[in-house]
Amino acid sequence: MDVPMSWLKEYAAVTAPLKDFMEDMTMSGSKVEGATSMAGELKNIVTGHIKAIEKHPHADKLVVCTIDVGTGKDLTIVTGAPNVRVGDYVPVALDNSVIAGGKEIHTGDLRGIASEGMLCSIEELGFDRHDFPEAPEYGIYIFPEPVELGKDVADVLDLKDDVVEYEITSNRPDCFSILGIAREAAATYKIPYCPPEITVKEEGEGKTADLISVEIKNPTLCPRYVARAIKNVKIAPSPRWMRKRLRAAGVRPINNIVDITNYVMLEMGQPMHAFDVDTIKDRHIIVRNANEGEKITTLDGVERQLDPSMLVISDPEKAVAIAGVMGGENSKISENAEAVLFESAVFDGPNIRITAKKVGLRTDASSKFEKGLDPNLAMDAVNRAAQLVEMLGCGEVVPGVVDCYPNKRETWELSYSPEWINKFLGTDISEEEMQQIFERIELKVDPVNHKVTVPTFRPDLEAQADLAEEVARFYGYDKIEPTLASGTPTVGKKTYAQNITTLVKETMVAEGLCEGMTYSFESPKVFDKLLIPADSKLRQTVTISNPLGEDFSVMRTVSINGILNSLSTNYNRRNESAGIFEVARVYLPKAVPVTELPDEIPTLTVGMYGKMDFYDIKGVVEHLMVVLGIGDRAEYTVETELPWMHPGRTAAVVIDGVNVGYVGELHPTVAKNYNIGTKVYLAVLNMEELIKASNMVNVYKPLPKYPAITRDIAMLVKEDVTVKQIADEIRKNGGEYLEEVKLFDVYQGEQIEKGYKSVAYSISFRSAERTLADADVADSMQAILDGLAKELGAQLRDK
Repeated sequence: MDVPMSWLKEYAAVTAPLKDFMEDMTMSGSKVEGATSMAGELKNIVTGHIKAIEKHPHADKLVVCTIDVGTGKDLTIVTGAPNVRVGDYVPVALDNSVIAGGKEIHTGDLRGIASEGMLCSIEELGFDRHDFPEAPEYGIYIFPEPVELGKDVADVLDLKDDVVEYEITSNRPDCFSILGIAREAAATYKIPYCPPEITVKEEGEGKTADLISVEIKNPTLCPRYVARAIKNVKIAPSPRWMRKRLRAAGVRPINNIVDITNYVMLEMGQPMHAFDVDTIKDRHIIVRNANEGEKITTLDGVERQLDPSMLVISDPEKAVAIAGVMGGENSKISENAEAVLFESAVFDGPNIRITAKKVGLRTDASSKFEKGLDPNLAMDAVNRAAQLVEMLGCGEVVPGVVDCYPNKRETWELSYSPEWINKFLGTDISEEEMQQIFERIELKVDPVNHKVTVPTFRPDLEAQADLAEEVARFYGYDKIEPTLASGTPTVGKKTYAQNITTLVKETMVAEGLCEGMTYSFESPKVFDKLLIPADSKLRQTVTISNPLGEDFSVMRTVSINGILNSLSTNYNRRNESAGIFEVARVYLPKAVPVTELPDEIPTLTVGMYGKMDFYDIKGVVEHLMVVLGIGDRAEYTVETELPWMHPGRTAAVVIDGVNVGYVGELHPTVAKNYNIGTKVYLAVLNMEELIKASNMVNVYKPLPKYPAITRDIAMLVKEDVTVKQIADEIRKNGGEYLEEVKLFDVYQGEQIEKGYKSVAYSISFRSAERTLADADVADSMQAILDGLAKELGAQLRDK
């Protein structure tokens, strides 16, 4: 919100220096972003008088001017402007000056003549003919009257005005206006707030109600619509003072009627619109929802598609405006307009925001309506516009207004307790001072019952805590003494799940992996890259209703795409090896289309490539299981159902019979899809199941006192028999003294029959009570050998 200081001071006579004013306003709650001068970058540009003009000796289209700038020494300036005449008063950019756009001007040679500056057009001063209608369409700006020579152009054109930019929060729609900021400034400095006195003479003939009628078909989206009629309209440029204020506030002047609506919007915060009455069929305004397939060409010349969720202003035949966003080209004010309808309405904020986004058109008006405006402001705004019409003499105001206001918004009361406010703020402010603060912000105070009546332009005041905030900001945050917090403090701590998650991350880092963070929303094309079948449930996703683009349009159901993209980036940037992990969520909808929140499953995803194999990433997973206290309960079984994983080099991770994830090699085709020209290894684990299964209770077990007996066996088994099956059979028959089963060799070669493999195990037995003899383990060894032969067809190699 840009506020010219000269405009603000008309309603609140602030005398503080600009720097102090900016600090004070920020401290009282109206945050100031900065300040600029209306003159912008203009520097060293003065008024000059053309004393003589001669033809340039070496250029047909250039002339040489002798310029008096009041220094006693005439300047020679070369120009190609066709409109300069002897005797003209013109803006002169001297040597080392700066014109609009930051361009520097220096003395230079133009076709053999030294030019000691430049004569400026109105565009080179940062303005256009809307700001200065007297300026020529092409050529140097000529001052309409003689001016003092050598005077700063910014002073002559009245550009020495500071413009303060405010950052206004969306809960303060009243402050999106000059009057709102002036009210805040008056309360900050304890000075009178003097809004304009609005009086309308209504010298036109007839009645507005006879000229126009209004019908609201959706009062929920349009709680109020006020209309006034102006006859005998005279379209012309606005006076200089209005054009200056509009330009300073960031709005380009157009003509008097349009400028009045913009002026009221800036001054009062109420957007307005003007229609040519003759373009409204039957002179009947209808506020309704758009029809399916309806279209309108807006004032910017773009045809826009509408839908029934949008509100439009129409006549019985056609839409003439998108409510709260922009008017239609079919009802715009032309130079031949004789009667004008001023619209001052209030529309539903969320609906305006949605509409503006759908049609791709966000305007100053829509940005204000989005915040939620006070319906009681609409009447003052339309009357202010009528007053300005009379001030500018650009039309005759027809008596009366048409006001459709089905459900009037009333003020409301809030109770307050001075004791509670002081305790809440940690202050000792008197009740009288609190009441004065309330009155300065236009709250009506009932000191007997300790109540205030809140005006309808302050929707942010809903509870006593809001009143305490008002007291604090106008009493002065800098005056509130710091105090220790009262009450019984509590010590925050992580939950068990958070501690396990932290431990998992620390373990991954200890394994030499780097933590990554990838997007939760992805492209549907990911499923094709991962070879996921078309009928897979993993393709049933939560679809984002307003995505940044197709590449970010669905929530992920598998966690590996982001990690694979990161590995691909590392590989294609010639990193020899990389290891990345991420703890993040996948989103599995319960049903499609989505009617309830999806299951959000936290997942650990690990990806690696380089000088490693399957056993390296399996070792990472095994180490994690040990750290979580479930190393002895974790099992690894063959997994062949995952289309993106290598079917012969992938294992499911099972804990207590529950599948918690998988570990293995990425399918070569998928690696190729991601432009990775080497083997990639992945591990994906369900964090919820890991946390549930984890056991962080450490049980002390004394070191063994007695030696172990070790037996090594080598056997032949069919190549489809897994080492897990063998280990399980050994443990099944190993007896009470079995301590450890360790695989130490797997061999296939010329000495081994085709279709078989040789596996060798070291089996350890130990007793905690005595030293074992060979006879103590003989029966167990025989049971192991018999079980292996019977269940798995194993043959000892030494037989």
